[in-house]
Amino acid sequence: MNLHALQMKALHSMQQLFYFGWQQALSCIFPVIIFGSLALTQVIPLPFLPRYDWLLLIFIAVQWRMLKSGLETRDELKVITLFHILGLTLEIFKVHMGSWSYPEEGYFKILDVPLYSGFMYASVASYLCQAWRRLDVSLIQWPRLWAVGPLAAAIYANFFTHHYWIDVRWWLSALVLLLFWRSSVSYEVNGTRYRMPLTLAFALIGFFVWIAENIATFFGAWTYPNQSAAWHVVGIGKLSSWLLLVIVSFLIVAVLKQIKKS
Repeated sequence: MNLHALQMKALHSMQQLFYFGWQQALSCIFPVIIFGSLALTQVIPLPFLPRYDWLLLIFIAVQWRMLKSGLETRDELKVITLFHILGLTLEIFKVHMGSWSYPEEGYFKILDVPLYSGFMYASVASYLCQAWRRLDVSLIQWPRLWAVGPLAAAIYANFFTHHYWIDVRWWLSALVLLLFWRSSVSYEVNGTRYRMPLTLAFALIGFFVWIAENIATFFGAWTYPNQSAAWHVVGIGKLSSWLLLVIVSFLIVAVLKQIKKS
């Protein structure tokens, strides 16, 4: 291969990478707005309502605007709403167990959990749905629903049951590797299709969500017990929790997509 051909191949690769990054950025509109709102409300005092309540109103307005503008479809909104409910349920339980807290005041709270918190889980679903559509994601060698459904339910349930029983997250992680070791995702970038092992996709998304968690806690979205006096980087051990959360999120979205296609 001559120098010109190598240069053209490198240019094409850079163009593909840029296009892929741009589609990913568009898919992250809702999470970016959440982080921006957390940062701005931390430094700019807002009148009339506590900060947590302003965040709720901002996120509702953004969600409505995304739907009206076509950035999100009605089907995607249904998935996001489901994640909001699942996330808020988990938040109420975890705050009750002392895993973390929301120390600021707010009118729109349920059992010390501000209602805006569910939108942080919904933002993960928003990213998955938008990336799925923008990159025309398809699943290769996807396991049967009878295996995927119970695994997703077990991962979600372990976030609750490990407070009363043994933590089986590593067993569940092993089951994920066993069940999906042959599975991959196919996605399209500017007319060219690529493949990625599904377990690698899980790990990459989980890592970026862990980074997002550090940003969120830095801006006071919630507070872990060891951050009550001063902010600290969230321990790398939390990465396993976010990895499992990403897995169950992906599985739910994938199952709903499969059901809709059938």
